[in-house]
Amino acid sequence: MKDLRLINLKSHDCHTLMQQLLPVAIRGLLPKQVRAVIVQLCYFFNAICCKVIDPIKIEELQEEVVVTLCLLEKYFPPAFFDVMLHLVVHLPREIKLCGPVWLRWMYPMERYMKILKGYVRNRSRPEGCIIECYVAEEAVEFCSEYLESAQTIGIPKSLESRQNVRMGFKVTPVEYKMLCEAHFYVLQNTPEVDCYRLQHLRKGERWLQAEHRRCFIPWVRQKIETELANPDHCVTETLRWLANDPRRDVIRYSGYGINGYSFHTREHDLRSTTQNSGVTVEGESFHVSSAKDKNLVYANMSYYGVIEDIWELNYTSFKITVFRCKWVDNKTGVKVDEHGFTLVDLNKEGDCSDQFIMANQAKQVFYVSNQNDGYFSSLKSFFTI
Repeated sequence: MKDLRLINLKSHDCHTLMQQLLPVAIRGLLPKQVRAVIVQLCYFFNAICCKVIDPIKIEELQEEVVVTLCLLEKYFPPAFFDVMLHLVVHLPREIKLCGPVWLRWMYPMERYMKILKGYVRNRSRPEGCIIECYVAEEAVEFCSEYLESAQTIGIPKSLESRQNVRMGFKVTPVEYKMLCEAHFYVLQNTPEVDCYRLQHLRKGERWLQAEHRRCFIPWVRQKIETELANPDHCVTETLRWLANDPRRDVIRYSGYGINGYSFHTREHDLRSTTQNSGVTVEGESFHVSSAKDKNLVYANMSYYGVIEDIWELNYTSFKITVFRCKWVDNKTGVKVDEHGFTLVDLNKEGDCSDQFIMANQAKQVFYVSNQNDGYFSSLKSFFTI
């Protein structure tokens, strides 16, 4: 990277760069018209490589790619064009006749060819080496299926699925106010507590939101204790333990893997060359037209931020992992540009009263800094098996 060149890239690397990173990389570097047509071409390839394509949308893609190629001819010299660029026009029709692109591309075969090339030990007899290693590997894997408690050599299943993988923990006491805030969020997002939440909160009255936050925890505890006094109660074991506060000593992690994502705290990212602290979550929020408006309107919104801490709340019989995040103000710190990129200003902090989210609700984003302004472009991370 010292010479500002990318070398030794495979075809799939170029494919990923064009679809995901190139539109962000050229933002603010080229004239607006040239940048727009390149981004439009990248979006076209991103659309045709989706696993599910609407047949009606194929016609729209056909019309869009024709306009895109005409704009390329307008801004780029004739030497830029060859037969490969012209073939892009026929890709929508090919999808209509043969199906989605990902079912027919050669990337899986290219990856497997790399595996077969690794089997070669004697270059004068490559075919024999490949056959010998292939047969030996198949035999070992076949035998391992008949051995109990035997695992094949390779990446551990926990890391491969990235589910409930914990990294770098320590046990520390936390402030009771912060613990109650995390406990309140758990109660708010546990399906078994929904009936109690609806009893305590009547939607449509604004002042009840603050009162609900202040009184809900002791109210639920008293309500469930009253129901437990009845021999014919229907309180589950989970509700029984959720009615009480979690233990004051909280296990804090520097990293956590769940839902195919590997999350780290912001402090860990500052010491690392990678970025895994970006997070986004979609939540329900209420909106009002003015300070005097008492009629609340509920809508789903996407919130962006970074992970400050990872807690594991101990409810004695079970544990729940939550992320403490620093959220960006959606009114002044988040906007969408003309190309559809979500721009986030991490310096504009939002409401501090809702810092926690459940670990299974989090989705990972990657923030790329822009040179022209203080905003960061957010790229959503997708986990593929």
